[in-house]
Amino acid sequence: MWRRATQIAVIMTTLTVGASVAGDGAGAGSSTVGSSGLGDRFFPLGGNGGYDVLDYDVSGRWEPARSNLVATTHIKAVATQDLTQFDLDLRGFDVQSVEVNDRPVRFSRSGQELTLKLNKALRNRDRFTVDVAYRGQPQPVIDPDGSSEGWLPTSDGITALGEPQGSPGWFPSNDYPTDKATFSVEMTVPKNLTVVSNGLPGRSQRNGPLTTYTWTENKPMATYLATLAIGPFTMSTARTSAGIPVINAIDPALAADSAAAVARIPEMVDWLTTVYGPYPFDSVGAIVVDAPDVGYALETQERPTFTWAPDDLTMVHELAHQWVGDSVSISSWPEMWLNEGFAGYTEWMWTEHDGGQTAQQSFDDAYGSLPADDAFWTQPIGPGTLPDASVLFSNQVYLRGAMTLHALRNLVGDDAFFRILRTWTTSNRYGNVSTAQFVSLAERISHRSLDDFFSTWLDTPAKPAL
Repeated sequence: MWRRATQIAVIMTTLTVGASVAGDGAGAGSSTVGSSGLGDRFFPLGGNGGYDVLDYDVSGRWEPARSNLVATTHIKAVATQDLTQFDLDLRGFDVQSVEVNDRPVRFSRSGQELTLKLNKALRNRDRFTVDVAYRGQPQPVIDPDGSSEGWLPTSDGITALGEPQGSPGWFPSNDYPTDKATFSVEMTVPKNLTVVSNGLPGRSQRNGPLTTYTWTENKPMATYLATLAIGPFTMSTARTSAGIPVINAIDPALAADSAAAVARIPEMVDWLTTVYGPYPFDSVGAIVVDAPDVGYALETQERPTFTWAPDDLTMVHELAHQWVGDSVSISSWPEMWLNEGFAGYTEWMWTEHDGGQTAQQSFDDAYGSLPADDAFWTQPIGPGTLPDASVLFSNQVYLRGAMTLHALRNLVGDDAFFRILRTWTTSNRYGNVSTAQFVSLAERISHRSLDDFFSTWLDTPAKPAL
């Protein structure tokens, strides 16, 4: 994610890999009720216990004149404990019906929790399906820092953005980064509009005044990275030097101002593979919507979303997230520096690669512009010390995170540092990670004890000495 406030500040200073497991629920082994949340320190009700989603299939019709969404979400999942009851995350809407394994079940609502009470118990490791039919006017989700997400209006359509808790604003889900799944989206809209989502497009179908679009994401994806954009987009395609399809959807009003950064996507992806290893997905590109009040860009998987015309640094930041954030995802929300610190540091490396100041000069500018008594240093950014959800996307997470990585590079040397980065992204591909895992990897490759280093840079409310 890239927020405008962060952009100003930065420019001034120039679980384990494999199948995701959502949790075993409260009292696993004795209870047959999946927990209503996974106990995240910032979002305790995020996600649900007792099952692991394998695939989402969202099918719907958007009625812009009424701001109304009519949809059905089909979920394939596997139980991780015996279940007689479990929850999905869904915000708003009138739920018409819920079926498990094609049979109607009782359900109830409380806040974001859609609770399903089963007629027939599921056993641990059983595969099952859920179908939820719902309709209504989607409402934005307001985050602790005051920003908006979920289903958001643009100047001529909508954009659906999910970090960290907005995806249940348009489809029922197990909304937590550790439960990755494949996705397909089928959306019907008036024929003057285009639908864009993650992954690769299918063939659109015209039916009188309506057109149906389909998109499929075949690689594991966290729910917060799912996106949907509807508008009168100008579509364009290209390929990287490795043949990866580049699919862009640009609001015509922003086409001219976006053209330069969008044209560099293949070049940026080629360069990023030299830093982080092979590109992890089937396509890449950008979605540019006219929604400046939203105030941020987001690394929606395979196709980052920009709510204003992006520049080069914003573009390379969100593309870097395809490796660090999307493919390699955090295991809990307080680990955010592993996303934003890495993408922020990528900006410094790209600036140097692109003929601007070196990463060392960017570090010196940032570090030197913030005296020891600046309030910036009083906020640590480590997963155990980041204060609360309101600062999840604070400047410290981005800038102190980037400085941490450059300080690590200076300590261990370039050879070890870049081996750490490439090993991190390749060995954890499609998985979830923690700071403890990164420290362990960095120690193994550098042959150094780094606990004190990371404690100083991530967890100490003071300016680190060089």
